[in-house]
Amino acid sequence: MSYTAPPETRIGHVHLKVADLDRAIAFYSGLLGFAVTQKYGTGAAFLSAGGYHHHIGLNTWESKGGTAPAPGHTGLYHTAFLYPSRAALAAVLKRLVEADYPLDGASDHGVSEALYLSDPDGNGVELYRDRPEAEWPRDSAGALAMVTRPLDLRALLAEAG
Repeated sequence: MSYTAPPETRIGHVHLKVADLDRAIAFYSGLLGFAVTQKYGTGAAFLSAGGYHHHIGLNTWESKGGTAPAPGHTGLYHTAFLYPSRAALAAVLKRLVEADYPLDGASDHGVSEALYLSDPDGNGVELYRDRPEAEWPRDSAGALAMVTRPLDLRALLAEAG
């Protein structure tokens, strides 16, 4: 018997083990702009955009002072944060550039435009915006035809307010 998740199902939040809570908060709140909604002592914090209870959980319960996972091991590839518009993506790119925070990559996938970076604990982070569905690339049969092309960062930055 097969099961299909309801189409309204969404990823509600990601909860990350981090080595240094203050450093992680500085990245997700200070740099990316998520608001701290609650702290649990010195071991955990919850952050969100738009007043939601939390999109990001951070904790040091099992990882305080720990190291990033070694390449070649299983685990989280990246967490993706969907921005509401190209201008909003441009604004966060501008913050990263001004903070001299390095990008790991930037891609145009046809359906979306994405920035890739790593948080201070080595967790992959994708910041992206979707194009309207009517603009998504399709093959001759109408199937989705995503691509990976370089993203023009200068053009994106030009849209930052």
